[in-house]
Amino acid sequence: MTTTTEQAREPDILCHGLVRIFSTEGVEVQALQGLDLRVERGDVVAIVGASGSGKSTLLSILSGLDRPTGGSAVVAGTDIGAMSRADRVRYQRHTVGFVWQQTSRNLLPYLTAAENIAVPLVLSGAKARTERVEELLGLLGIEHCRDRRPEQMSGGEQQRTAIAVALANSPRVLLADEPTGELDDATSAEVLEALRGASERLGVTVLIVTHDPTVSEHVRRTVQIRDGRTSTEVLRRTERDDSGAEVHVAEEFAVLDRTGRLQLPEDFVSALDLRERVRLALETDHVGVWPDGAGRTASDPAGATGAGGSSGAGGDAEQARTGRAAGDAERAGTVGATGDPDALRSAGATSAAGGSTAASAARPRRRDLRGEGNDD
Repeated sequence: MTTTTEQAREPDILCHGLVRIFSTEGVEVQALQGLDLRVERGDVVAIVGASGSGKSTLLSILSGLDRPTGGSAVVAGTDIGAMSRADRVRYQRHTVGFVWQQTSRNLLPYLTAAENIAVPLVLSGAKARTERVEELLGLLGIEHCRDRRPEQMSGGEQQRTAIAVALANSPRVLLADEPTGELDDATSAEVLEALRGASERLGVTVLIVTHDPTVSEHVRRTVQIRDGRTSTEVLRRTERDDSGAEVHVAEEFAVLDRTGRLQLPEDFVSALDLRERVRLALETDHVGVWPDGAGRTASDPAGATGAGGSSGAGGDAEQARTGRAAGDAERAGTVGATGDPDALRSAGATSAAGGSTAASAARPRRRDLRGEGNDD
């Protein structure tokens, strides 16, 4: 029997080995290739990636608009792949809220803001509708738009009204597809703060899919998708330095899946000109990765190192220490970690997406963002 405490610990979004294959005219396109993702309850997470990386496909599955070809996706305790048609309606009406990029898709043009917010409440037969509408208008800071139709609102007001509509039936999870795609920077910041505020006030979990680099400034965790898999994560926190000044720190981690595969960050691959295959070495506190033929010879498998260190490209031991864990190399920089799993875990691996592990070197890449723009 599942206790209340155990339920509270369960993540709101949990994907294991998620696969989605599209077939058209005999050609198969694998949009998701075994994606793992874990989002804790009440968290605000941004999903980023290039066009075609699988972001929108993931969101379509999580929203119940599509079904995975393989793997599993569980949202707020609901197994997406096992839903019937009736289950899907209930799920989309009560469990998840959705905000589209195009404002015209979020609101009915002939209804006022208050009437748009009331629509999902009417459809679900909710009581105290007027009180709920007023609460959401105040929460999103759009009380002045109560009696305005969408054409009478600015783009930011329309999106905040759309967020209110999505929150009307108190969903556990709010999904947003490029919510700032049609807005300027200042208005985008207002909408993102509205999403974060809604999460803090209502306890709703928020997942934002975006190309907008400024989104990272408003979330604690950013997950990058590449080639249909989660590849890296950036975790942010605030610290105080020796002088007491507030410092914003961002650390990037590679995501290690359950089979031991990870994707090296693209700038690492480019900087060391890694291609096709790489050399590996399991050290006492990290895994070294070298370009094929660089820094190692068959007669000297350990390579020339400094005291207790390992040589990297060009003999730079420090660069080797800060390399990411690796294994069987693939052309895109995707590698599988090898060696003793316990030794790898002791090298600083931490829990990450969908039961996978966010593996970093002994000293993960760390960025001091004080006084600088965010570049993630």
